[in-house]
Amino acid sequence: MSSKKVAIIGTVGLPACYGGFETLTAYLVKHLSQEHDFTVYCTGKRYPKAQRQSHCGGARLVFLPFDANGIQSILYDCLSILHALLYADVLLVLGVSGGIMLPFVKLFTKKKIIVSIDGIEWRRAKWNFLARWYLRLAESLAVRFSHADISDNDAIQDYTAQTYSTRSRVVEYGGDHATRQPITQEHKIRYPFLCHPYAFKVCRIEPENNVPMILAAFAELPEYPLVLVGNWNNSEFGRTMKARYGSCPNLHLLDPIYDQNELNVLRGNCFVYVHGHSAGGTNPSLVEAMSLGLPVLAFGVSFNKATAEHKALFFSTQDDIKTTIKNTTFAQWQQQGAAMQAIARRRYTWDVVARKYNYLIHSVCTATEKGGLHPRLSQFSQEVLLQNQLGHYQALNMFYENEG
Repeated sequence: MSSKKVAIIGTVGLPACYGGFETLTAYLVKHLSQEHDFTVYCTGKRYPKAQRQSHCGGARLVFLPFDANGIQSILYDCLSILHALLYADVLLVLGVSGGIMLPFVKLFTKKKIIVSIDGIEWRRAKWNFLARWYLRLAESLAVRFSHADISDNDAIQDYTAQTYSTRSRVVEYGGDHATRQPITQEHKIRYPFLCHPYAFKVCRIEPENNVPMILAAFAELPEYPLVLVGNWNNSEFGRTMKARYGSCPNLHLLDPIYDQNELNVLRGNCFVYVHGHSAGGTNPSLVEAMSLGLPVLAFGVSFNKATAEHKALFFSTQDDIKTTIKNTTFAQWQQQGAAMQAIARRRYTWDVVARKYNYLIHSVCTATEKGGLHPRLSQFSQEVLLQNQLGHYQALNMFYENEG
């Protein structure tokens, strides 16, 4: 298979220091830069000029003076797409903000388009009516005018099948970059709660992540500490939550931690990981927790249930949280954590993820129509399900044999 020039569009950039798409980009470059020539678009607002690099991990970096998130993401993605038309064979577009550009790209150029729609972005509570309207339109255009669209979760695939009558390809995130770190004396001095059992959660402080419900539940469980890491000061909502619950002695509300080792010390030594996300698909933070072998108490939506294969513990209300925390034994937590790790080792490794992206890159370059990627490409989902029953290497071997 020949090498391709691949533009990765829609992320904050490299080096990765933000979220799931950035981590995905870093590991795609790490695993596939010997096979493809990558260019990654970066937002200059996150990388001061004095610290910018021309290349990172084998990928060329292009900086644009716009934000990759919020309203500016539309302009950021559209300009990235226009620039990529000058050289790229494949546009790997992460997110749908620039979806309005894709009909023109597909109809008037020979460039190949792969889109990862992430979660169902337009449903997020943080957006106003106009933003939701635009994101739904952009999602529709991205799915219709890409040569392959990716869902990171079986539940998202079901959504695209019902909404757009398309066969999305399920490719989740890896979590095996998260590793357990020992607690040192220095850590205990800095974080005294490490000396006792505690629950843990890391997320953006937004209503859709059920932060109020989780904080209220643990505020009524004074004997069970909760450590919650998030961007409290980035919004009025976050500041309100911190002001309301910051004085509770068992609630430890920490600012964002970007050092992966420090985060893994706090996350990897908790007795349960609380996952409150109600939107999105396969949330990277959940996959990372599962890879660490942490017991998981997750909000009971279809995305989380699909990620955890229905084997996590789930909650829907504040009382559910309190009941589960009080009534689950240490042995039960351990057993559940082992089950989460077994799933992660089968499904959520960067080697598996990179191989699937590599296959799609080559597939779109040898096909002319989205529906004709390959005679058997519609079997992609069945192969992912096979992966749940077999070891991931055996599943990948079967996947390639069936496609070839």
